[in-house]
Amino acid sequence: MNAYFSVLLFFQASPMVEPSPEENIVEIVEEKPDPVTGEFAVDPYTQSNANAGARPFKADGIAEDFGGKAGIRRITDRLVDLSIEDKRISDIFKGHDLVRLRRTLFEQICYILNAGCDYTGRDMRTTHANMGLERDDLNALVEHLQTAMAEQQVPFSVQNRLLSKLAPMEKDVLQK
Repeated sequence: MNAYFSVLLFFQASPMVEPSPEENIVEIVEEKPDPVTGEFAVDPYTQSNANAGARPFKADGIAEDFGGKAGIRRITDRLVDLSIEDKRISDIFKGHDLVRLRRTLFEQICYILNAGCDYTGRDMRTTHANMGLERDDLNALVEHLQTAMAEQQVPFSVQNRLLSKLAPMEKDVLQK
């Protein structure tokens, strides 16, 4: 008998062993948001205002052109809303913690505008690593920020001052 038939006979003669029901159980652990903050846990990192990606304006009062903290919150919330509604970039936000995004984006802009906030998020390079962001994605996001600022009647010249602080972050946000 050749080797092929020997193996075939072995498999036909061997009883098939079904795994026990316990062996078929795959445990799926659903990550749940923090009941207080609504945010999902992230890996530990060093919190620092330096992670905001830009130094704050030295001049007091620029935050008032944005409506203070309440206005900054409306702008950042609107920016997120416009971005997740935009078919060009909405996929980028799927699966991300939008509660955390809203909070850290508010903190970042509030800090940069010298409105009395600290930034507790991760640095821009770490935050955007492996997201595959391209210039068109960033351009769409800037469009939404401009729209949100215009809706809050932030003067155009002041909008440009903020954008000039944010623009250098492109090198850390975009994938090469």
